[in-house]
Amino acid sequence: MEYSKQKLDEEKVFKDPVHRYVHVRDRVIWDLIGTKEFQRLRRIRQLGTTYLTFHGAEHSRFNHSLGVYEIIRRIVDDVFDGRPEWSKEERLLSLCAALLHDLGHGPFSHSFEKVFQLDHEHFTQAIILGDTEVNAILSKVSKDFPKYVAEVIAKTYENKLVVSLISSQIDADRMDYLQRDAYFTGVSYGHFDMERILRVMRPREDQVVIKYSGMHAVEDYIMSRYQMYWQIYFHPVTRSAEVILTKILHRAKELYENSYSFKLPPIHFYSMFEGKVSLKDYLKLDEAVILYYFQIWEEEEDPILSDLCRRFMNRNLYKYVEFDPAKEYKKHSELETLFKKAGIDPEYYLVLDSSSDLPYDFYRPGEEEERLPIHLMMPSGDLRELSRESDIVDSISGKRRTDHKLYFPADFLYDESSKKNIKRQIRTILDLT
Repeated sequence: MEYSKQKLDEEKVFKDPVHRYVHVRDRVIWDLIGTKEFQRLRRIRQLGTTYLTFHGAEHSRFNHSLGVYEIIRRIVDDVFDGRPEWSKEERLLSLCAALLHDLGHGPFSHSFEKVFQLDHEHFTQAIILGDTEVNAILSKVSKDFPKYVAEVIAKTYENKLVVSLISSQIDADRMDYLQRDAYFTGVSYGHFDMERILRVMRPREDQVVIKYSGMHAVEDYIMSRYQMYWQIYFHPVTRSAEVILTKILHRAKELYENSYSFKLPPIHFYSMFEGKVSLKDYLKLDEAVILYYFQIWEEEEDPILSDLCRRFMNRNLYKYVEFDPAKEYKKHSELETLFKKAGIDPEYYLVLDSSSDLPYDFYRPGEEEERLPIHLMMPSGDLRELSRESDIVDSISGKRRTDHKLYFPADFLYDESSKKNIKRQIRTILDLT
């Protein structure tokens, strides 16, 4: 029997707090889960530094990837099966792309990417197409199968319906992470009626559409996403931890470039520091490795690296104030000057951080981050863009919300053993009581 059609003798199941069970019957999927590249995702948290804000947020990219696979499995096996717009030939491709879509995430994901100018989607494709266990399994399906999986994840695959299942404004990725992140952080914002949404999904030639009768379930989903971003993903305490994490990596890179002698040579970071990251080096990195170095660096002679690592490891995070860079740029410049006079390096200890989100957008061809809209299938069979039918969605469509905060170590400003008057000036400007 062809490898792509092989089934396990007995269905395997993973107990899951969101979907109750994740079902695996396909030999290809089971083999992919067992690869070292996929198992590495167990050692990378789904929510980065959020565990320092919500102590339950310890779940991994491994959990999430299985969840996305399970949602896609239900769609293609239960919802789309037998519908003329859906080809069974795309089933295994959709399942593999769902399972592997986050394969290239690094430790602490987005913070890590920003410092070293990396792109997890690039590494996802490199793992799928490179000399890896994942590639060896996918290649057993067909010579071109790894390329097709990579194309789905890159959103370049010719069948846009398949792409929309994994990446759109109402895709399996979002449906899983909203519910999973809500569960593990202990909040109620991310819950919505996924069962209803799955029941009203319909395949069309180039995207998934929603039956008009399911509009209210989609409204609930979009509002859940909006609340999760501002209450969880952009939480100011989490952002404080990300600021410190980012500054640790910046400092270590700067010291390396200046030939600083580390007590423990940071061999895992060499290729990152030099901007020559190989796939082999990248796959050796996980959060356990990063935290090991942070613990070692607590004892470094460089006072900034040592202090930043102690802060991160012991959760002694920066405080913050609301800050509008457009209106308060002079204040920021003044604070930088005062920080320097106080002997506090503003590069590492005075950080402006911004978060921005666009909860839903209609189609704007040619624009950056172009997003396909959610379409409702009307009783007549015609399609209508969601915000034209929903007053709730219309009220937030195309409206980007941005939040700015200024982060700093408050304990440094209350230590008046030196530069007493300058520190008081800083506290006054920051309106600290």
